[in-house]
Amino acid sequence: MVSGSARETGQRAGQRRVTATIGDVATAAGVSRATVSRVMNGRSTVDAAIAERVREAAAGLSYRPSNAARSLALGRTQTVALVVPDLGNPVFQQILRGVMDGAAEDGYRVLVADTVEDDQQEGAIALEARMRCDALVLVSPRIGDAELSALIADVEPVVLVNRETGGAAPSLVVDYEDAALQVVQHLVSLGHRRIVYLGGPVRSASDELRRAGLARAQKLHADLEILDLPAGPDIQAGHLAAPAVLATRATAAVAFNDLVAFGLLAGLNEAGVAVPADISVAGFDDIELSRYATPALTTVAVPQAELGRHAWRELHAVIDDDAHPASSARFTPSLEVRGSTGPVRQGPERVHITDDDVAPVRREEIPTVPPTAAPAWSVPADPDTDAVMLTCGDGLELVRRDAGGRMPKVHARRPYLHPVHTLAGVPLTDVSPVDHRHHYGVGIAVPDVNGTSHWGGRTFIEDVGPTLLKNHGRQTSEGIRVDAAPDSRPVGAGAEAGEVLVEDVLWSDEHGEPQLREERRITARLLPQAPGSAAAPGWVLDWRSTLHADHGPLEIRSPATNGRPGAGYGGLFWRLPIAESTSVLSAAGTGENRAHGSSSPWVAFVQRQGGRSTTLLLVQPGQVRPWFLRSAEYPGACPALAWDAPLLVPAGGSVQLDLVAVLLDTELTSAAAAALAADLTDGGQR
Repeated sequence: MVSGSARETGQRAGQRRVTATIGDVATAAGVSRATVSRVMNGRSTVDAAIAERVREAAAGLSYRPSNAARSLALGRTQTVALVVPDLGNPVFQQILRGVMDGAAEDGYRVLVADTVEDDQQEGAIALEARMRCDALVLVSPRIGDAELSALIADVEPVVLVNRETGGAAPSLVVDYEDAALQVVQHLVSLGHRRIVYLGGPVRSASDELRRAGLARAQKLHADLEILDLPAGPDIQAGHLAAPAVLATRATAAVAFNDLVAFGLLAGLNEAGVAVPADISVAGFDDIELSRYATPALTTVAVPQAELGRHAWRELHAVIDDDAHPASSARFTPSLEVRGSTGPVRQGPERVHITDDDVAPVRREEIPTVPPTAAPAWSVPADPDTDAVMLTCGDGLELVRRDAGGRMPKVHARRPYLHPVHTLAGVPLTDVSPVDHRHHYGVGIAVPDVNGTSHWGGRTFIEDVGPTLLKNHGRQTSEGIRVDAAPDSRPVGAGAEAGEVLVEDVLWSDEHGEPQLREERRITARLLPQAPGSAAAPGWVLDWRSTLHADHGPLEIRSPATNGRPGAGYGGLFWRLPIAESTSVLSAAGTGENRAHGSSSPWVAFVQRQGGRSTTLLLVQPGQVRPWFLRSAEYPGACPALAWDAPLLVPAGGSVQLDLVAVLLDTELTSAAAAALAADLTDGGQR
């Protein structure tokens, strides 16, 4: 027979284990229960030798103190609560992490209460949280000073983060006043003198500190203007504020925090506004995602997790010693300069460098594909949702046509071609690039048709500058088909014309009222094979559109005609991708400055990327209009419809747009480009 208790002699197989009690530990150590309790609670009033004997007995019996009993005995829950205005804010998440890390080391758990930016309920939520725990950490409370003082008296012990209390409780404060001053000093050093501030929550104490810093900056710089826009604390607030920011004509924007800055960046991006080239953007806090934004966000770094750890140290000291004097700590943030801020743009135009002296690129063999058939169009059952495609040979895709229905409204929805490939598969178009989000491949984009923008982004207003207006029109396909090639149309260079993609496009204004009808015809063909070669050296895209003023007279304008010299863009626009190197050829000479504004019948972009050379030759086969062309800022060009004067089309009249493009997987010289352009136009007779 086995005698004795299970805790003394072990347990039989299958028996439930009996948990040791404080009485068992007291009996084994030869002390009272009170002595065991004092040792287990870490009190220093027990003799060291006795305390060691108690701990050995507890370890031998695998004794674990009961948290519930301990809480009842001590009047504590070993739990604290963190009250935040918005747990979705990464700053508050990091403060929580810091509090939790510190509390865990001392045997405490952390509850979280989110007031969702509701200052009317903040006090009640804090009181309820305090009833469930031993102490509070109040982070960025929104209630007024009088209410806060009363709340502190009701919920002590408490520590505040991002709010000073006048000594009523320990507080940790980030010096956002100095942070704001740092941001503005940085922007002033870049030449900015008109800055807009996107304000935070109305009752935010840290917002008031930021404003104090902005006021200090204005006193230091007499020529500095700081405008104020109400926004809020989150991404949506920044996104909604984008049009108002642009309307201020400010060259830099400072957001209440990084989240607001993210929303603003998104709104500017959708509007086709380049950051920092058009406007600089800065935030506060340096949350983790800031360095990964596009562009990376300039911000002021706050030690978020350290704030939480420090808050716990203060709170723990107050819990253990009710007489602990209230203290205040101030944290000074540091400026992190990244890609979202830059110098103020000088003059009405960006500076465009010339590439007259660009070294010639080494000639290479032309990578070609032997065609087995002429280029052919395929139209899906629903061309509004599925792409129309141009293929060649054994399924080689040359072009996709997109209806533009997924474009943001602010980009002026319109049908366009993208990607457009060379025969070797190199794309020579770009869509919604970072520098100009409203650029879409190849299409007809016009900034001002009777006041409506079919270009996208901002509209240039004389004496005001680029301004985001609600004036974006839409081009809608009303029918698309493929016709056989016309036999009577000469195409030059001895090639046969391919099928014709015919599309009827209705242009409507921002109210949906029709403005004009476009008849669009696009053909494609291979260049003839060179003697002894089994492959075509390239291919030709031929675009002809006729704009009919069926709904009344048309006045087509550009920023140049509205007071911005040289900005005569608008027409059949081709946007190329940015490459490692881009040089421009034309009959007017080599370089962007020679081609831009010239009446050269052709221009060519010679690009090199990843060891490959390509050439895009653009030819005006009929009426030659001045070229709007860029290569340094971005590669793109169009024959300008309104270069230096508005284009007026009477009711019932029409205007024709023609462009022939040659895509080659090699580098052309100026002489070769001129000769090929002449062949394609057949002396201007097509």
